[in-house]
Amino acid sequence: MRKEIRIAGTGGMGVVLAGVVLGRAAVVYSGLEAVQTQSYGAEARGTAAKSEVIVSDEPIRYPKVREADFSVLMSQKAFDLYLSGARKGSVLMVDMDLCDYGEAEAEYEVVCVPAMRTADEIGMRLAANMVMLGALAKKSDLLSIEALEKALEDMIQSNALQTDIEAVRKGATLV
Repeated sequence: MRKEIRIAGTGGMGVVLAGVVLGRAAVVYSGLEAVQTQSYGAEARGTAAKSEVIVSDEPIRYPKVREADFSVLMSQKAFDLYLSGARKGSVLMVDMDLCDYGEAEAEYEVVCVPAMRTADEIGMRLAANMVMLGALAKKSDLLSIEALEKALEDMIQSNALQTDIEAVRKGATLV
């Protein structure tokens, strides 16, 4: 089992952190192999940003996403830029408040997740990435919500930890 995941949005949305948390949860708490790469514009905020994670139960011999099995697209810019890198018939997880996914439903399984709205309801807009991560974990069935929570506990050393855990849990309920 090799699953290729692309998490994309705009710089400042936390897509790189989401990919790192996903990779850690896969390796440390789920007994899987994983590799994570990232890219973002020099300006960091406001430009396209992506994090790619490959999760497998076997050694990963090629560390780049060729065609994503799961694409988490958190902004219109990311949707327009990275849709072509998704395998036909694969899962697109979009924030329907921020993306016009239009005719993509004809070629992909589109899962709408109100990530930004949910994060606002929780009280921390920056947790939209964790809402999407919870939704991805539930939809993909690659790893458990508990594995994500443990990875967050390892990585987040601020008051935001409990909010991020709540966001992951809430995201899982949205799928």
